[in-house]
This record gives sequence, C-alpha cells and structure tokens, in this order.
Amino acid sequence: MAAMIEFNRKIMEEFRANGGKVGGPFAGAPMLLITTTGAKTGRSFTTPLVYSKDGGRFVIIASKAGAPTNPAWYHNLLAHPTVTIEMGTERFQAKATPAKGDERERLFNQQAKAMPQFDEYRKKTTRQIPVIILEKVK
Repeated sequence: MAAMIEFNRKIMEEFRANGGKVGGPFAGAPMLLITTTGAKTGRSFTTPLVYSKDGGRFVIIASKAGAPTNPAWYHNLLAHPTVTIEMGTERFQAKATPAKGDERERLFNQQAKAMPQFDEYRKKTTRQIPVIILEKVK
C-alpha cells in the first residue's frame, strides 16, 4: 500500500509540474487527477487516473488493476459525488455518476479498445468493474 501511495504521489507531482503530462508507464495516456472526499473520514484524497471521453463527458474506470475489491476512491465518490478534477492546467468541479447496463458496457469497451490493459484487468477479477461518468458542474 505504501509503495502505491508513493508511486501515485510521484505521478501527481510530475503531472502538476508538466501541465498534465507524465512519462513512464503512462506516457502519452490521457490522465486526470481526481480529488474525492473520504466516505468515512471527510478528508480530501487525490488520485491519478487515465480517462476516456464520451462526447463532453469524461469516463474513468475503477479497475484497481483487476484487484478483487473496488478502489477506495470509488467508495468516496459514491458517498460524495461532487469531485474536483485536474486536467492539464485546468481545475474544475464535476459530478460523478456510475454508468449502468448497456452504457457501462459500451464505455468500458471503448476505453479497453484504446487502452488494452483494461481487458486484462477485466479477466483478472470476478467483480464487475465500475465505470464512472464525470460531468462538469456548471
């Protein structure tokens, strides 16, 4: 767990220092930082995530690299769906809504087509990996 926290901290530092661009395993991937409010603690937590677009909406996937449980940030946004997004040098509020049914499938497959590792994550777990739609709050 501590190794993942440190890994994410370095990505976020690089993201903020380079206007949203990062190298390493995420070089060239569309990335955002999402800040959620802790479901239990009420504290702010920021996580780097890759995303895809669906029209004017942004799509993130709670894959946790195919782990058997959902990531903590997913539970946080269910409890507090208004989140802060950093994309490039832009920062804005968004409302997070889990996708359901056919829309969930379409959005997951769309991201897996662009980023094949998501197909691998799907194969590694028995849970249905949540797909979340982020829409800017006006």
